[in-house]
Amino acid sequence: MFQPVPVFVGLRYSLAREHSFFVSFITWVSLVGVALGVAALITVLSVMNGLESELRTRLLSLTAHASLNASGAPIGDWHARLQQLQGSPGLTGAAPFLDTDAMLSRPPAMSGAIVRGIDPKLEPQVSSIADAMREGRLSDLEPDSNRIILGRMLAYQLQVGVGDLVTVMIPGNAAASGGGDAPVPRLRDFHVAGIFEVGLQEHDSVLALVNLEDAEAFRGLDGPTGIRLKFYDVLKAPELARAAAARLAPGLHVRDWTEDNEAYFRAIRIEKTMMGLILMLIVAVAVFNIVATLIMVVNDKRTDIAILRTLGLSPRGVIAVFMTQGVLIGWIGAAAGVALGLALACNVDVIVPFLEQTLGFHFMDPDVYYISGLPSEVHPGDVARIGSAALLLTLVATVYPALQAARTQPAEALRYE
Repeated sequence: MFQPVPVFVGLRYSLAREHSFFVSFITWVSLVGVALGVAALITVLSVMNGLESELRTRLLSLTAHASLNASGAPIGDWHARLQQLQGSPGLTGAAPFLDTDAMLSRPPAMSGAIVRGIDPKLEPQVSSIADAMREGRLSDLEPDSNRIILGRMLAYQLQVGVGDLVTVMIPGNAAASGGGDAPVPRLRDFHVAGIFEVGLQEHDSVLALVNLEDAEAFRGLDGPTGIRLKFYDVLKAPELARAAAARLAPGLHVRDWTEDNEAYFRAIRIEKTMMGLILMLIVAVAVFNIVATLIMVVNDKRTDIAILRTLGLSPRGVIAVFMTQGVLIGWIGAAAGVALGLALACNVDVIVPFLEQTLGFHFMDPDVYYISGLPSEVHPGDVARIGSAALLLTLVATVYPALQAARTQPAEALRYE
């Protein structure tokens, strides 16, 4: 017999086979329930982490990590400002841009869009637009060429292809229209030089790219309205962007990706929280089963408890006996659940195609969703929190049955033995 005695007795009760079939069945149900609940939590949260990461990558493919702007006014001498930004901590690229709300038309189709003026040489430093080109090249946007690159969905809405002519209309101003009250819109024809697709409707259906000098001439400005920044770590971008802005003269406002896409990621965080709470109910049901199992074991072992008490085992020792039994069930289930959850989460890319082929349907129909697969990203912090929560719940579940066992009176339990 090893020490301490309560742990030895608790392990003997857990491993003994003389329990009734019902008690053994409930024990196994509790263990499997904890394992399934933990595995489901790890798998689902890993998939949601993967979807969040994929969405973030696609959102930032054309929007960079942060931007500096002067409240819509042109930034003069932006070349010098780019030079001043060189050497900022974590900065990997900077490029100017000029966004304009516009209406694109090619009779009979018409669609609203954001026309973005870019420098084709600097743009690859802050976005992956060059890799997203399906037709044409980014370098085709030469100065004074009146060429435009459209998102795939926008080109589809306008029913245009490479080489077609698109009319771009932007708001004018009263001064430019000879002092009248109603501003006269500005119109210019652009030749479609390419089509890109990043797989996100927010970009593919509303964004059009032109050369920065063409955009400045069209708007009548003498410079871009902002500078986009990219950093080595997207999660540290907000603080790094403010450090970079401090190197420049005052007057530029900083806006990072967490502000531009706040609604998306808040929704994902809420979904992850609610999904975690819902799936934790599986573990809670298993914990209630552990409580029921221990109560039945306590009733079944009343005589044994009385004998142990008469041999000198204290009430705390009795509590330790039954807490050992409950914790062993819960912790084995939690460990098995963590192992199963990690195995599933790390092999989602293999399991999902197999299930789709076997069951004959798509979890993420490519005709409906831009993300046709289920990406998975395991975060050690999530695994640690899930495992710790399961262990804590199973530990708490043992308290009430153990206290009931400690209240057993030896004389009463042995009266009819």
